[in-house]
Amino acid sequence: MHRVTISDLQRQIGEIQDMALKEPVFVTRNGREKYVFLSSEEYHRLKRRDREVLGVEELNEDDIRDIAAAQVPAEYAYLNDLLDD
Repeated sequence: MHRVTISDLQRQIGEIQDMALKEPVFVTRNGREKYVFLSSEEYHRLKRRDREVLGVEELNEDDIRDIAAAQVPAEYAYLNDLLDD
């Protein structure tokens, strides 16, 4: 994973474009990550995955164990009241 400043991006756009074809490039501003420069192929792959739905039969034992052990954060406890309706 590469990190570049906005100034670097402006000066080395061609090189950074080539890097982004291989892996995401984080662009920083004032020392903080602000943007991620990535290939359109990777972007579309991520968007497709965002919409991916798994059936229960596709869950493995680790997934089932993790779901069973999950705890709802206290700030969302009020949503339990909706289950009573």
